[in-house]
Amino acid sequence: MQRLYFIVNIVAGRAEISASLGNILNEFTKADYEVTVHVTQSGTDASEKSLYACENGYDVIVCAGGDGTLSQCLQGIIDSGRKIPIGYIPAGSTNDFARTLGIPKEPMDAVRWITEGVPTPVDIGKFNNSYFSYIVAFGAFTNITYETPQNIKNIFGHSAYIMNGLMHLTSIRSKRMRIEYDGNVLEDDFIFGMVTNSASVAGLLSMTDFLLDDGVFEVILISKPANIMQLQRIIHSLLNITEEIDRDYIKFFRTHKITFTSLSDEPITWTRDGEYGGDLPVNVVENLQQSVNFLVGKEPSTIFTDGEDDEPTETLE
Repeated sequence: MQRLYFIVNIVAGRAEISASLGNILNEFTKADYEVTVHVTQSGTDASEKSLYACENGYDVIVCAGGDGTLSQCLQGIIDSGRKIPIGYIPAGSTNDFARTLGIPKEPMDAVRWITEGVPTPVDIGKFNNSYFSYIVAFGAFTNITYETPQNIKNIFGHSAYIMNGLMHLTSIRSKRMRIEYDGNVLEDDFIFGMVTNSASVAGLLSMTDFLLDDGVFEVILISKPANIMQLQRIIHSLLNITEEIDRDYIKFFRTHKITFTSLSDEPITWTRDGEYGGDLPVNVVENLQQSVNFLVGKEPSTIFTDGEDDEPTETLE
């Protein structure tokens, strides 16, 4: 019998996961797991408990919660140095990484995805001394993800981010930065930047032609627009990604490692998997290729590769 450590955030998303806990535990037990349950008590709790599970002989970790809870679990697993398989039951407001992996939305379907799945290596990001599953970002709207109250997220889902973001539209400010990657150096005033490994961001911005295990991340940088009309054009370009992107202001490329250096007196605040990520003057993002094994259903998404790396491209498609 394998030992399963189940970490659950019962207030994530619309707090609906609590109603399914009994059925979830029953399904894991029927699959011949000995289950230990821990309900998260703080922001770093999932990290500490996943590290505990790795160091105390557990065979599988399962995380039920949002993207932030999953990020904390990954922190503990990578810090342990062990590649214990992890299963994910999405229960947050947006669940971008779950959508990318193809994990079913319904809790019981996600449980069966885990019990019938196979360990599949996936890239994880390192952001300074922390880790992330799908995104780190700075600039416009990035504070919305962690400043939107949980009760508002529970009621409106990812629409809450849109509403809160619109209220901040007129307060967008640019940041002077130097960005270095693969021998290239960019220096400009940026209003937004993100490094991501996901099919969507906040349930809105969508991308295709990317892989979860190729050792590179997708990077989008948005330079300071000349006026409010240009800002509207940029937003339209991002939300209608099938159209030609505004290359005057939007840069897109792929890389395995990138360094961001602030050239302004004010700190630049980052978000990491939808949570506060810090405000250091120099930030390094690196792809840890195939560093975590996710339990993926018997028919994995086509976003996984056969081991061959794609060449970088200048398109979002």
